[in-house]
Amino acid sequence: MDYADTMDHADKQQALQDEQQLSPHDIVEEPQQRDSSTQHIIGPDDRKFSWKKMGTIAACGAALFSDGYVNNSIGNVNTMLSGLYPTVYGSDANNNLSETLTAIAFAGTVVGMLLFGYFSDAIGRKSGMIGATVIILIFTALSAGSYYKGQTEGMIQMLIAWRFFTGIGIGAEYPTGSVSAAEKTEEMPKKFQHGPFIFVTNFAIDLGFVAGSFVPLVLTWICGENHNRLIWRLTLGLGVVPCLLVLPFRAVMQQSKLYNQGKLKTAQIPYILTLKYYWFRLLMISLVWFIYDFISYPFGIYSSLITTELMGGADAAGNKPQWVTFGWSCLINTFYLPGAFAGAALVDTLGPKRTFQTGLVLQIIIGFIMSGLFDKLKVHPAAFCVVYGLFLTFGEMGPGDNLGLIASKSCATCVKGQFYGIAAAIGKIGAFGGTYAFPAFRSNYDETDSRYYTAPFYLGSALACVSLILLTFCIKERNADCQATEEEAFRAYLRQNGFDLNLMGRQDSMDTALTGSLESIDEKKAM
Repeated sequence: MDYADTMDHADKQQALQDEQQLSPHDIVEEPQQRDSSTQHIIGPDDRKFSWKKMGTIAACGAALFSDGYVNNSIGNVNTMLSGLYPTVYGSDANNNLSETLTAIAFAGTVVGMLLFGYFSDAIGRKSGMIGATVIILIFTALSAGSYYKGQTEGMIQMLIAWRFFTGIGIGAEYPTGSVSAAEKTEEMPKKFQHGPFIFVTNFAIDLGFVAGSFVPLVLTWICGENHNRLIWRLTLGLGVVPCLLVLPFRAVMQQSKLYNQGKLKTAQIPYILTLKYYWFRLLMISLVWFIYDFISYPFGIYSSLITTELMGGADAAGNKPQWVTFGWSCLINTFYLPGAFAGAALVDTLGPKRTFQTGLVLQIIIGFIMSGLFDKLKVHPAAFCVVYGLFLTFGEMGPGDNLGLIASKSCATCVKGQFYGIAAAIGKIGAFGGTYAFPAFRSNYDETDSRYYTAPFYLGSALACVSLILLTFCIKERNADCQATEEEAFRAYLRQNGFDLNLMGRQDSMDTALTGSLESIDEKKAM
């Protein structure tokens, strides 16, 4: 054997030893095969928790605070407008302006969810989030300053118009901010991926609900009930504050890694294949979301009815100070928060599906108990408030926290905005339907009949049982790193059906990931 053969044999031996020293995690695919992977993680899971990552996730989802604030504050604004303009807007008016003001935001929200669901996939999450924030900011300010030639009816009509566009901005938050937050949670440690999403989405919405009652309460204390013209405008106008706080952070944030690696031009999305793969999953999530919103939004609206008709604080003439009504409403809405917090704390341990099931079962039990014991509870306002609060708490712990989480992590990146937008829009349609169906259902009973109050809770608890069955048998659990797993499964499905996977992802992000993997292997060899 000559010198060259000896050196060649030695090189082969060294290469074999190097290959044996590499763990399976160190092996990466060749460039021409990289389309089948979504992430390149070297060695053990070394993703660390950092407040910077948490802040980025918060910037994505926290603007949903505006959703809760706008939806809840309008109820108190409705009360004030009815008292200020009884012949134009209140019970003495011969129009439906009051109902239209409440309903128009639902219509705008559905439009925003569908439009920005497409925008989120076609253009980008970041630009969609910025657009949503700007829309909410502008039209919330315009709502607070509604005016039309000094005419009361014209002013109300302008308020209705601005509320529609505000609803578009709120709807846009769901398929942009929520989806981006879900994608960025995959950059967190495995044991803390689902909780951050809930904290910055549903918990933020619930904080907005509480603020929507607390702000007019404080303004009533400060200004007095004789200045409701100022109070209702300030209540709406302060909704711009969360937008101003979150907008700078959104302007400097980056797109998520999952989005960069899974993006696909909408003109190239194989919609027929995608629909065949995801139709059942989308249908089941949408149905459960529809049922939840159908029963939850009317029950939220009932809080004001309950505080007005059942709680104490009235004077000799039977009239209650405005601050009493707002105060009880604020207290009841506060029960949303412990439920949302408990769900966020449990979800990474139990999993989204099991947390959902646990909260939903407890809510069903409380709903039937509250209906059966209504005659006894109504004479004890504090006890009734606690039981009703528990009903809301368990609803947030289960479906409230986990519906958006499951929807945002149940499909591939390239169609996630549209998937989430459709499911959320169907849920909002359920909320809209519930606000009309439940009052019609209650109209079958006289107000002196206890069934006037209990029948809706019997119906709501029964519908919750239906959603529990659908959840248990038709929706899969979402574990840690489920988005990367979902991405791989969807790519394998597309490959089997002849789709060119090289069209997916941004070339620069894929090359960077691959280069980083190779550099890590070289460092291990050197050691």
